[in-house]
Amino acid sequence: MKTNDNSKKYSYHFVGIGGIGMSAIAQVLKEQGHMVSGSDRNFDNNITTEVFSKLTAQGISLHLQNGSGINENTNFAIVSTAIEEDNPDIKRARLLNKTILKRSTLLAEMFNPRHGIAIGGTNGKTTVSCMVGYILDCAGLSPTIIVGGCIKNYVHDPFLGNAKAGTSDIISIEADESDGSIIYYTPRVSVITNVSKDHKTIEEISRMFVALSLHTRDTLILNADCPCLKKIDFSHRDIVTYGLCNPAVIFAKNIVHKSFHSSFTVDGHPFQINLPGVYNVSNALAAIAVARSLKIPDDTTAAALSQFKGVQRRMDIVGEVHGIKVIDDYAHNPDKIMAALTAVKLGCKRVIAVFQPHGYGPTNFMKEELVNTFVNVLSPQDILFMPEIFYAGGTTRRNISSDDIITRVNACSKNAFFLENRDDIIPAIKNYAAAGDCILVMGARDNTLTEFSKNILNALQDKMNNRS
Repeated sequence: MKTNDNSKKYSYHFVGIGGIGMSAIAQVLKEQGHMVSGSDRNFDNNITTEVFSKLTAQGISLHLQNGSGINENTNFAIVSTAIEEDNPDIKRARLLNKTILKRSTLLAEMFNPRHGIAIGGTNGKTTVSCMVGYILDCAGLSPTIIVGGCIKNYVHDPFLGNAKAGTSDIISIEADESDGSIIYYTPRVSVITNVSKDHKTIEEISRMFVALSLHTRDTLILNADCPCLKKIDFSHRDIVTYGLCNPAVIFAKNIVHKSFHSSFTVDGHPFQINLPGVYNVSNALAAIAVARSLKIPDDTTAAALSQFKGVQRRMDIVGEVHGIKVIDDYAHNPDKIMAALTAVKLGCKRVIAVFQPHGYGPTNFMKEELVNTFVNVLSPQDILFMPEIFYAGGTTRRNISSDDIITRVNACSKNAFFLENRDDIIPAIKNYAAAGDCILVMGARDNTLTEFSKNILNALQDKMNNRS
């Protein structure tokens, strides 16, 4: 049975529908007229998050993860790599002889027959894929968009902002290398933003990007500033490069950075983005390269980029109290942390950073790089807080603690503190914070970090109110 037959309507059940990638595909299929249901370990009848309430408002039925969401009418059970074989939904699907598909397999079936644009890279792929989708939409091309972040321009009831079902043959996706699924896509246009150690070694990631390049039918877009990409032999007939520091086909000049705004020119044409940091200029260049590959005029691209509001949890300003900014960001690997800290330093006197590592395995894998990043980027006046590592379930060895990283950073004369309970960090920040500071909260895959950031803002507001 093929899932990409548009003449037929199927019934899909997503196991783990609360995940950013799963919910994106679920929303697109629902908009296309399919029956969609889902379950999630974080969903029950007494706790309804914004994600679940919006999915329900779109007509997607949600169930406890006890097998009740799968019945005789279900055609496909969709699973992510995080779902274990003994999950009750999986057992029920097998009992009823239902087809079980990985999320990546389903996405490949939706993507490969169409005019596909795949955005890959260790860092920046979410922002670039969101920029690209928004530009294509503003250009009137009606693309289908499936990304790993919520585009603020699209966040309105009842939609989450991480997906949009278009009417054209164009589909633009964020292609993930963390689970190896990137090798299954055959795009017309591919972007590789960079290569660095993250979920896998540089060598493993490089091999996957080579595979993506070999599967790319038309244009391969590469970041000329990435030293690791320069070492890879991409034997592709149509390569377009972009860059800030090295000669490239699409090269930024006249760059002006302000706190949360950057302007630059490409071939004499002016562009501006309402996002901070040099890395977002690089992201914009990648998006411009994609737009040009589709013959979108620079004027149209520039107008879209100036209207692009950004992505939730990517340099998201939660609020400001008496000159103290609170920012929520998804940074979770060394390169992302370095970029985020460098960006906020453009507009503040001191950074008070909170970093919550995700997963014991990934934290242990990147331990040395994390320590080096904090040691190299933190100024003598900056402060770093770390709670214990975020644990999302499953089987793992707890062979590392956040305290191990803090101890190493402290040994290099940095102001670093380990507070096991995350909520204990709030009164500490309340005590330290002063006008001109920026509170930067960083961490991945834990949606409660946004609420935590808001709680910090509220605590600072209470502090100021008590003074007045």
